[in-house]
Amino acid sequence: MTNVLILGAGGQIARHVIEALGGDRDTHLTLLARNPTKLAASAPAGTEIVQGDVLDAAKLEAAVTGKDIVYANLIGEDLDDQARAVIAAMQAQGVKRLIFVLSLGIYDEVPGKFGEWNRGMIGEDLKPYRRAADAIEASGLDYTILRPAWLTDEDEVDYALTAKGEAFQGTVVSRRSVGDLIARIVVKPDLHARANLGVNKPNSDGDKPYFM
Repeated sequence: MTNVLILGAGGQIARHVIEALGGDRDTHLTLLARNPTKLAASAPAGTEIVQGDVLDAAKLEAAVTGKDIVYANLIGEDLDDQARAVIAAMQAQGVKRLIFVLSLGIYDEVPGKFGEWNRGMIGEDLKPYRRAADAIEASGLDYTILRPAWLTDEDEVDYALTAKGEAFQGTVVSRRSVGDLIARIVVKPDLHARANLGVNKPNSDGDKPYFM
């Protein structure tokens, strides 16, 4: 049995992960969310739901205890503080495997006109995301950092990956695609270990996302 803790479990990507893993008898899910009310109606049978904030150190460490994998689906201006809190709790409990979703653009890796547009739209907002990535990479944990393109609600699984240091490709990717990738890593924890990956939909290059 693989015990998985999902942080920010009310997020849209997380819901796809929960759906994908809910029928796996070899996986037990614990969902931590600030407002878990909506989760209760849709969570798979046997799922544990915890109300809490990752910056509540005692509650977070209790939630991390006994887990094999932590998947963080977090956002906010204090994302770097949240990341450091997750790292500290995992280190305290000897939990090594971390999947953390961040964003494209944190390394100024998006080329061309799309890169210029992306910097103009979210460049300043990405600073805590970059600090979070730096903290995760220095943590000694077995991390996978995911940097998705602009997210869509398309009901499709269609994605390609780029490594850290490579130019980012594409402009968009579906939340379902990112959720599929995360679920695959949970099932096979050695997959993409110690990797920092851009995630995009193939052939979605352009000057900006199609919906903008």
